[in-house]
Amino acid sequence: MNRWLVRGFILVSASGLLPAMSVAQDGNVDQAREALARQEGDEDATRQLEEVFQAAEKNYSLQKKGTHSLNYSFDYSYTGDQRLDLAITNGSVRNLDVVPTATHNFTNAFSYDYGLLDNLTVGTRIPLVVKYDTEDELSVYDFGDISFTGRWQPFAYVPGKVSTTFFGTLTSKTGVSPYEIDIKEQLSTGSGYYSIGGGLSMSKVLDPVVVFGSVSATYNIEEDGLEQVRGARLLTKVEPGFGLSGSAGFAYSLSYDISLSISAQLSYSDETVLTFRNGDQAVAQDQMTGFLSMSLGTRVSDTTIVNTSLGIGLTEDAPDFSLGVSLPINFSGLKE
Repeated sequence: MNRWLVRGFILVSASGLLPAMSVAQDGNVDQAREALARQEGDEDATRQLEEVFQAAEKNYSLQKKGTHSLNYSFDYSYTGDQRLDLAITNGSVRNLDVVPTATHNFTNAFSYDYGLLDNLTVGTRIPLVVKYDTEDELSVYDFGDISFTGRWQPFAYVPGKVSTTFFGTLTSKTGVSPYEIDIKEQLSTGSGYYSIGGGLSMSKVLDPVVVFGSVSATYNIEEDGLEQVRGARLLTKVEPGFGLSGSAGFAYSLSYDISLSISAQLSYSDETVLTFRNGDQAVAQDQMTGFLSMSLGTRVSDTTIVNTSLGIGLTEDAPDFSLGVSLPINFSGLKE
């Protein structure tokens, strides 16, 4: 039972941050909030937990040396909001309007992992993003931010003991940047800047339950040399703040073929600053985001487990809900 729990459980959750709002003199609130939006490709700390619960036939719970794995995941998230559209001219509020809106995000992602050592795994994740905005009737189909990950388990896995894994992630800006588009005519699929993150995850098997937790930090690199027209101003620099994230949960084995997991994630994002050529700045204040995820793992064959998940936003800055599914892709050239 212990061996199946560790092999079978993969935590699938989606979390994100909604656009933050900032108001500057002679500025448009909706435009500033769109520029400060957190995108689909941002670091998701809970995704780093996936490898902690993978195969553990011998001494380590990561990918064994010289072996490969390829996984596919699909995630859908829905975000409903009320947009406040206004302009401030000479201290007077004009063009005040409240407009309901909804954003649909579809992400198809392929994750590849390779075992450099029994306790060291490297991998990459390539997302393909489809996004649709119902208010402006805009859509986009493009790559998201590709990420590269390393996971290291310093101590051999011992049954009944806590398993510890360190991880680090570099996230690129390969997606469509929100700071290089016409915000009235286009949508973005990436964050627009590079991010470096790292953290620690831990798990322990308490038959028939696996408990786990994770903490991580992310440093977002500022983006300079921009030339995006926003109203009457020209955006030249973005200074995204750092991020902190923590998650915890458990997985329970209902039978040999079914497992259920529940986890919660709490994320903190520091303020983000937009700088314009005329010296004006727009600031999005720091914010907290909470997300609850429930996942069901179903064994469909001796080597394949399909995971489906449901996520529910716990705070205003989180998506309203998300749905996801993930499964391994088996090719003869990737077999162990």
